[in-house]
Amino acid sequence: MKKKIVYLDYASTTPLDKGVFLAMKKYFSDEFGNSMSVHTFGRNASVAIEESRYKIASFLNCRPNEIIFTGSATESNNFAIKGAALAYKDKGNHILISSLEHPSVYESAFFLKKLGFEVEVVKSTLDGIVDMDDLKRKIKKQTILVSVIFVNNEIGTIQPIKEIGQMCKSNGIIFHTDAVQAFGKIKIDVKDLNIDLLTASSHKIYGPKGCALLYKKEGVKLEPLLHGGGQENGLRSSTANTPAIVGFAKAVEICERRMEKDKKYIGKLRDLLEENILKKIKDTQINGARNKRIYNISNILFKGIDGETLMIGLDMKGICVSTGSACSVTKLEPSKTLLSIGLNKRDALSSIRFSLGRENTKSDITKVLKTLEKLTYNLRGRRI
Repeated sequence: MKKKIVYLDYASTTPLDKGVFLAMKKYFSDEFGNSMSVHTFGRNASVAIEESRYKIASFLNCRPNEIIFTGSATESNNFAIKGAALAYKDKGNHILISSLEHPSVYESAFFLKKLGFEVEVVKSTLDGIVDMDDLKRKIKKQTILVSVIFVNNEIGTIQPIKEIGQMCKSNGIIFHTDAVQAFGKIKIDVKDLNIDLLTASSHKIYGPKGCALLYKKEGVKLEPLLHGGGQENGLRSSTANTPAIVGFAKAVEICERRMEKDKKYIGKLRDLLEENILKKIKDTQINGARNKRIYNISNILFKGIDGETLMIGLDMKGICVSTGSACSVTKLEPSKTLLSIGLNKRDALSSIRFSLGRENTKSDITKVLKTLEKLTYNLRGRRI
């Protein structure tokens, strides 16, 4: 009998929902048209894409023409940061990002320094929340763009997006948020939150990989990064990935229907995991705030234990976790996020991210806890 794998890395990616697969299926073969073609197959693909755009726009409380489909959240973040900076360079050259950003935001912003832009990083509190006083201090006349992640992908802390959006609006600054870990889990109304640009991704919400979006508020300018066929209103040239876009919209539809159910169910499992780790395993602590946090992410420090070794040990026992962002785990460096909330290098490298999802069960948590107890005991140099 095949051993069941316990997957606790949903913040990295999620399995494709069966309903999403069924919605996508015919667009791989029967309805394979290019949405830019004027014949029947092309028109059918175009209709499917626009219906998907409408569904997602409704979910965010925006207009369909404000949704730009992209190939990944990394592309959306690059487009938002670089596209806005280049479009507003006549107004100023100052960009602010938080210390809690995903690498695709951080590296996009610092790439712009080569082009003459000034980039500053806003500090985080020890709880993993952006320091609003530091943000206020750093805004100046030349500031054209602020980017703050909605939910941090490593520690799960939820940022004061509405307050930041209002501050940016009052100062005439474009506000972007990477909402990849929030989208589908928290109700997001872009108008109420004063968001100008927002990134979301399909594969984080049980949809297909290779599809994401950038919400662009009407009137906000962006310099296109991809040129060619003029798709997405001339803002993102590339043949549309019709099956993935249809799947993305279906995943959104499912999230909307079961958002509260997921929050309650997954949140209980996450709390059970945390409570027992803290109670049964010595020298452990939760990284970041325990209250202002998304319900499915838990980042835990196991003092004195190498996080990568613990992660591999868990994997050998059929448990999948991570030591941080899936986009940076190959770099043997401490997490910028964990360092920014006050952890030293050793403790940052001794931390594990557990992220839960719909398919997890109470028996999964029981297995993880038993395995962790034995592994941590052994790794700390004591043999059972």
